[in-house]
Parts: sequence; structure tokens; C-alpha cells
Amino acid sequence: MSQPRPAPTHHQVAVIGGGTAGISVAARLRRAGVPDVAVVEPSDRHYYQPLWTLVGAGLADIRSTERPEARVMPKGVTWIRDQATGIDPDMRTVTLNRGTLTYDQLVVAPGLQLHFDAVTGLAETIGQHGVSSNYRADLAPRTWEFIQQTSSGTALFTMPPGPIKCAGAPQKIAYLAADWWRRHGRLNQIRMILVLPTAAMFSQPDWAKVLTGIAAGYDIEVRHDTQLIEVDGPAHRAVLLDTASGIKETIDFAMLHATPPQSAPDWLKTSPLANPASPYGYAQVDQYTLQHPTWPNVFALGDAANLPNSKTGAAIRKQAPVVTANVLAAQQGRPPTARYDGYTSCPVVTAHNRMLLAEFDYTLTPRPTFPMLNTMKPRYDMWLLKRYGLPALYWHGLLRGRA
Repeated sequence: MSQPRPAPTHHQVAVIGGGTAGISVAARLRRAGVPDVAVVEPSDRHYYQPLWTLVGAGLADIRSTERPEARVMPKGVTWIRDQATGIDPDMRTVTLNRGTLTYDQLVVAPGLQLHFDAVTGLAETIGQHGVSSNYRADLAPRTWEFIQQTSSGTALFTMPPGPIKCAGAPQKIAYLAADWWRRHGRLNQIRMILVLPTAAMFSQPDWAKVLTGIAAGYDIEVRHDTQLIEVDGPAHRAVLLDTASGIKETIDFAMLHATPPQSAPDWLKTSPLANPASPYGYAQVDQYTLQHPTWPNVFALGDAANLPNSKTGAAIRKQAPVVTANVLAAQQGRPPTARYDGYTSCPVVTAHNRMLLAEFDYTLTPRPTFPMLNTMKPRYDMWLLKRYGLPALYWHGLLRGRA
């Protein structure tokens, strides 16, 4: 006999997701004096994912990217250790694996899901046969092992079509691998291929030119309008599809770093909150107020929001105060006035001690944090920011709701 579901619990503000976006907003709401905030998060571990690229290049330890979820949960917040499985915005109800909750305001920030199984053979071989991905904590150390094991042959670095988190990551690990191989006298024996689904190197044209030069400096072949469609791990063979011509090419590889296709969690895809015009199922919101157009007490941010810009932690840093301010306005019956301008940032590591910092808004206008510095040039001080400064700001600033 099935057990009866417990009675719904009610919270003033319910936040779905205990990752960067959810914790940041929950912390800010508590600092603003909201007495009843609940965070729905099943995981007991929290990761600073931007460092996984450096883990994959042997420049950071995976253990340094991890904290217990309990340590980052803001004080005074109710932590509901459960998984969201559905939302009824008309009834203001969130369905969980083990119950339900109701809310006055809802913040949707569950992150996204990875689809290794969307590429034929990739899920079966990931983590072995020279195939890895920095998009999972258990796999990033394997990337570093495979880089060290590769001394000749072809190294593939692929990016899938569609919105993904940290869209610069597929390029970063290619540059870091090339830098290590060059410093160890191997690069001349390795053919490197960077596979991009887009016609351009990068979404912002100024940095696209810079990155084109970085790739050329490492003699990396860049395949535009191309995607990985099949992997045979034991045979070390991959199939690429040129989407412009429809031509398929089979390539034997020594190493493959694959970025998996990504989408919103299934329960969000099938919910009324999803953008009906998008096949990826991200939550529909006004791109400036981050408020849902149909249900004004629902907001979304982070990787799960359907926004026309890159999904990055830097974007969340600017989105979190906007969502917080507009949730507070909704509680007082006022229209939202805080606006997000689309700011995002991509710290592109180009070598073991160099980084350039791409910052821009919805209009692709550069928005430099350090206007006195030329961050379009790979710099050592920017590398220090990436390796040491940004993690400290993350753990001690962003997750604590500080400006």
C-alpha cells in the first residue's frame, strides 16, 4: 500500500535549487529581512564549478571546489532536502518527491541537466578510452589524466549546439591542453581540432577576433558549424557532422573532451513555466525583470532561465540582486523596477598563467569591470583573479548575499 503524502508546507518565498543562483538569492532575501525563505535542494554537496576547467588541466584539486551544502545554506533559511518534480503556478504549488509545498513567491533556479546520452556512444564511454568532460566533478580529473597520457595523434575538443553553461569552457580546456603539450615538447606531434556548432568563434565579435588568434597560435584547427554526433570509445573514433553541408567525417582520436548537450530539468521542461518557443525547456521570464510574464509571483535566474545571453556565474552575480529586489516589490504589491542588463562574463584561460576577461551585456557592448586594464589581452593578473580571487569572492561574498 502506498504511503499518504504529507500535508503541504507553506513558505513566504520558495527557492528551487541550492546552487549558485538559489543560494545567492536566498541569502540576499534573508539579509533584506524576509523571515520565511525555503530552499529546495536534494544534494548534500555544493561545487564551485568554474574551477573544474583548471582541475581538468592539472592546475587545481577537485577537493578545493567542493563544500558541504549545509555550510553554504544561509542562516535562517529552511533547507528542504528533496527534489522538485513539478510546479502548478495557478495553485502556487511545488510537487516534491516526498510531498508538496506552497508559496507566496517562487524563485526558479534548479540549474540544468547534462545529456551525454544525446550523442551516440558518448554516455557509454565517458571517463574511459581517452574520452572525458570537465562538466562533471568526477570526470574533470580524468581529463587531466588523458592530457598527460596523450603524446601524439588527434585531440578533439567539442561544443554542442544549443544553450550551455559556461560556453567558453570547451575552448578553455583546448588552450590549456595545448599550452601543456607545447611546454612538454609534444604539441608538434598532436593534431588539435576544436569543434564549434556556431559560425563565429565567440558571441561577442571583439573577443571572437582575439580567440581566433589564440587558437591559431596553438595551430588548432577550428571546425565551425560542426557538431559531434557519435563516439566509439574502444575504437577511439568520432563522427562529426558539418551542419552547413550535411557531410559526416570520421576521425580517429587519441583524446576527446566532449561538452554534452544541455537542457532544463525534465520537470521544468514540461511545466507551464517553460518557454513554449524553446526546445530546451528553460523558464520563460522577462529578460530585464526576470519575472514570469504570466505569473508575476514567479521569477527565474541562472542556468534555468531562458535568457538571450551566456549562462555563467558572473551573470548570476548581476541577476541575483535584481530578482531579490523584484521579489521584495512583489511582496509589497508593487511592480518590478530593478532591471538586469544582460551582463555576463567569460574568463577565458589561454595558458597555465594567462587569462583574458570577456565582459559584455545583451547588446554585446563591452562592460569591463577593470576599464583601466586591457583584458582583451591574456594577462597574468587576470589569471590570479581566476585561480584565487574569484573562488574567494564566490564562497565569501556571492553565496552570502554580499554585493
